[in-house]
Amino acid sequence: MDVTEQMNLFHKFIETDYYKDLLRQVSKGEKYLKVNFNLLSKFNPELAELLLEKPEEIIKAAELTVESFDIDGDTQNFKIRFFNLPESQKAQIRNIRSKHIGKLIELEGLVRQKSDVRPQVTSARFECPSCGNIIAVLQLDTKFKEPSRCSCGRRGKFRLISKELVDAQKLVLEEAPEDLGGGEQPKRLNIFLKSDLVSPMSDKKTNPGNKINVVGIIKEVPIEIAGIRTTRFDLFSDANNVEPIQEDFYDLDISEEEEQEILELSKDKRIFEKLTESLAPSIYGHEKVKEAILLQMLGGVIKKRDRGDITRGDIHILLIGDPGSGKSQLLKRVSVIAPKSRYVSGKGATGAGLTATVVKDEFLRGWALEAGALVLTNKGICCIDELDKMTPEDQSAMHEALEQQTISISKANIQATLKAETTVLAAANPKFGRFDPYEMIAKQIELPTTLINRFDLIFPFRDLPNKEKDEKMANFILRLHQTSEKQETVISSELLKKYVSYARRKIFPKLTDVALNEIKDFFVTMRNMDSGDSGIKTIPISARQLEALIRLSEASAKVELREKVTKKDARRAIDIIHYCLSQIGMDPDTGKIDIDRLVTGISASQRNEIVIVREVINELEKVLGKTIPLEDVEREAEIRGVDKNKLNDVIEKLKRSGDIFSPKHGVISRI
Repeated sequence: MDVTEQMNLFHKFIETDYYKDLLRQVSKGEKYLKVNFNLLSKFNPELAELLLEKPEEIIKAAELTVESFDIDGDTQNFKIRFFNLPESQKAQIRNIRSKHIGKLIELEGLVRQKSDVRPQVTSARFECPSCGNIIAVLQLDTKFKEPSRCSCGRRGKFRLISKELVDAQKLVLEEAPEDLGGGEQPKRLNIFLKSDLVSPMSDKKTNPGNKINVVGIIKEVPIEIAGIRTTRFDLFSDANNVEPIQEDFYDLDISEEEEQEILELSKDKRIFEKLTESLAPSIYGHEKVKEAILLQMLGGVIKKRDRGDITRGDIHILLIGDPGSGKSQLLKRVSVIAPKSRYVSGKGATGAGLTATVVKDEFLRGWALEAGALVLTNKGICCIDELDKMTPEDQSAMHEALEQQTISISKANIQATLKAETTVLAAANPKFGRFDPYEMIAKQIELPTTLINRFDLIFPFRDLPNKEKDEKMANFILRLHQTSEKQETVISSELLKKYVSYARRKIFPKLTDVALNEIKDFFVTMRNMDSGDSGIKTIPISARQLEALIRLSEASAKVELREKVTKKDARRAIDIIHYCLSQIGMDPDTGKIDIDRLVTGISASQRNEIVIVREVINELEKVLGKTIPLEDVEREAEIRGVDKNKLNDVIEKLKRSGDIFSPKHGVISRI
């Protein structure tokens, strides 16, 4: 089949199937036409087969055919883009070999890196100084080519008259984690985009973290070391078409039968218990934590308002506990159930690996943006283990992602804001590796208070000896080891995954007045609890917990696939929040819940003692002068109700905060 025959066939094909589309594209000033490969193979199987084997020639013939159409408008340099290739042409990046060079191949993966858009020369015209002859040279290689000789016999330098430029950009495509087996390193491939594929509209599709489908011709480029060509070549894909795969949170294929099964399940009275039991059947106990994680997977409803401000719907959870209490097991299990998820461990994760970084781009000589775990799990779950082992700098990189759900980066010449609508499930160990039963839990969490504050729920996993509980746990674990068969869950992992996916995509519950009043009453009652005889005002709950209550009650409504948040959902959310606060925020001095213990590390009762001691020091300074004996401070503080043992702690706190110092033993002075 020669070129003329190919062009005639394409002429007929476009006239029958794509003439209207072509007219529309030309009238809009768009210089490309998307063609379904299936329609081409039905029209002429031989031409379709040739396209797969010799794509460059056939695509060129198709583009020349468009130029031959008599249409009002510019059809010069028109591009034909193919999609919907047969299964035989779909390959994984790791399976690309030298036999694929020159073939049209469809790839799928995540955009890991993206360079700036730069112009590239496609052809250049030179003039011969001797005879004035014009010589055109196509620029297909990476090096700029000049003519070696003219028809008049002249050799040497030729004058460059003009050159044709096309916009080019390089992406690095990485295999998606769900396409890999366990423990495999995802492979990467360079992708080159040209002309309309780098237009501002297409640019949004290829942001780092997005999942895309690329149809392109596999080509080779020589690897040069110190300017010398080696025998080794690097592979890249010269993209013909790029389609974004809108893979939102749990975007799975759900058949009609499965949809019916999901809807039937949702009518079950015990659906919440069944889903919780199936979440992590191999982990004993921790029912409240499992309930919270189930609600976290379902998530609240994101609110976008007119002025652009967004209230997140994701629920972040932090698990803090003794070694061997099952935290990592839970995280691993969640990363398996959630399709769009990543599991990262604190020691092996840096701030750049979690958020985003800028790397030097070798191909187009510029800077490229590389996405980290939180960006790659946009609209998914990121499980971060060993959060306490990360350096403070790396922990602080998470602040913006947890609350604003974006990641801003300003490095080299790149200023970018990436989307990170990611749910975070994190685990950490207490300060000294294990909880001290006699010390406040909040004091043993060695994480910055600003980071702790961004988690909606914090659960301590305490490993305390208890004969009855230990016996049940031992029986449970030993039974697991006794039977090697796969443990049957009430709801299979696959169905659980699809149930959550369906609820996330289709159900957006709204608060009813009854639920709203229930949450409001709880919040107001908690805020204004009787402070008792001490007169110390504790702050048991803050506005952040109020938002968490709303998110949890919305997620609870999603469990039964309901469009309305009822009183039952509000009660479920209140139970979880109350359990969480009583575990971590209880002030042993007053027996009241005090959120400040967690948020600032100082409870309201301690703050009250600090205020009293400060007043005593101020008053004594007026009477005794700069140096104040510690005995006098003790005596005065005791009269005002501050215990002698607690006074030493307060004095130490004031010294650390730089309010007072001790010039000599037994004497203090204000700074």
